[in-house]
Amino acid sequence: MEKTKEFMFRDLKANEIDVRVNTINEDGVTLLLYKDARVDQDILDETVGAMNWQKHYTRDNANCIISIYDNDKKQWIEKEDTGTESYAEKEKGLASDSQKRSGFCWGIGRELYTAPFIWIGADKCNIKQYKGKWTTFDKFYVEAIEITEKEITGLAIKNQKGVRVFSWRKAK
Repeated sequence: MEKTKEFMFRDLKANEIDVRVNTINEDGVTLLLYKDARVDQDILDETVGAMNWQKHYTRDNANCIISIYDNDKKQWIEKEDTGTESYAEKEKGLASDSQKRSGFCWGIGRELYTAPFIWIGADKCNIKQYKGKWTTFDKFYVEAIEITEKEITGLAIKNQKGVRVFSWRKAK
């Protein structure tokens, strides 16, 4: 049986990865790394060409199908996944989430699933109580990232003031 040509999507760059607060308490916050749908679109354009991929939605935008044209087989190859609504702009968030998940199916950004546990202590962020709940208005971004064979092996995160608040390297 002939081996099918596979697309190898490059690793995400630090400026393509967003950071959001996941949980928060008086001791600190946990952070999550994520990508947005535009990153998938840019990487698809860059890797297979803007005219060689397409997307469409089913189930009222709950499912996104990303198709890439295979010149050898002379057919579209599809990968599909479902999303969840966001808190703001439910329909748009649903479509965006399903597209990002479909991109993961193709391998775009799959390394994000290997992110370490990211804890930022209260001494490195501004935490306050607001209406009985702990909150922060701090923003964070990926300063640097190292990825080896689709696995995150090093990570540095800074806050909006440019202060490094997290640094990690995988033990060898």
